[in-house]
Amino acid sequence: MRILITGATGFIGRALAAKLAADPQLDVAILVRDNHRNRSLPDPLNSLIDRLVVVYADLREYHETRRALQAVRPDRIFHLAAGGVSDPFLAVDLALEQNLFTTLNLLRAAFEENPNSLPEKVVAVRTPGELSAMNPYAAGKAAAWQFCVMYARTRGWPIVGAMPFQTYGPGQDTRNLVRGAMAAAIAGEDFPLTAGSQEKDWIYVGDVVYGLIAVSNADLPPGTSLDLATGRLTSVVEVVKQIYDIAGGAGKPLIGAIPSRAGEVQVQTADIQRTQELIGWEAVTPLEQGLQRTYEQMRRRGRPSQSNNPQLDVFE
Repeated sequence: MRILITGATGFIGRALAAKLAADPQLDVAILVRDNHRNRSLPDPLNSLIDRLVVVYADLREYHETRRALQAVRPDRIFHLAAGGVSDPFLAVDLALEQNLFTTLNLLRAAFEENPNSLPEKVVAVRTPGELSAMNPYAAGKAAAWQFCVMYARTRGWPIVGAMPFQTYGPGQDTRNLVRGAMAAAIAGEDFPLTAGSQEKDWIYVGDVVYGLIAVSNADLPPGTSLDLATGRLTSVVEVVKQIYDIAGGAGKPLIGAIPSRAGEVQVQTADIQRTQELIGWEAVTPLEQGLQRTYEQMRRRGRPSQSNNPQLDVFE
């Protein structure tokens, strides 16, 4: 089976590519932009380069996207490419260009250009921000999903959605809360944050990867979307406090040091019962364990004793 992953250089994409590339029965292709052509891919992709097919294309350009799909001819597609993951208040035109138009180009290239080689499944990876769409990134993703639903219902294209909730874990960008707070805690520095009263469902990246695979393997009606979450809500401030407890040492969270941003949702609740009923998947990593793993990876990073297995930190 040939798998194509867009957004493979991103946080979840890297973990997904590593897991799938470890399966000798799969051929895994990753679609990356030209700016990676003359430089190494981020780990663990660089460590797995012999197991990956790399195709270069900018999803914003339809003809490049079509050529990439014709070269790969994937059986399944995981669509994770997005703009604004770490900066959701990006310009509106960029939010549309990098989320809506890229998705439309991918779907049209997959299902309209190659009638004799159609994918059996496209998994569109969503964001819980779509539920309220209070920033340009979330609104762009919501618009993209509505087009997925339209194509699924009117043309029968086998598109399904997966909505991972607040994902964290090894390898995440320090612009994200968990990694940013952990970096500050390890350095013994204070970490300024808002009042931190927002309650979110925090899910470990390894669980998300298994969830995405489960969604791709399930026999679901086109247009179905499932939540990937734990069913437990924990406030932002409580997560940051746990991080500082794990790290120990100097430094502390500075609660209320910065103002809250407009449009932040106070509670994000997932429907995990529906996911369990339809595909039998559930998250297994408690928040405390996931934070501990993330902390240990950050402390291990760069040491000579660090494992050569690029998946160890996520899938142990």
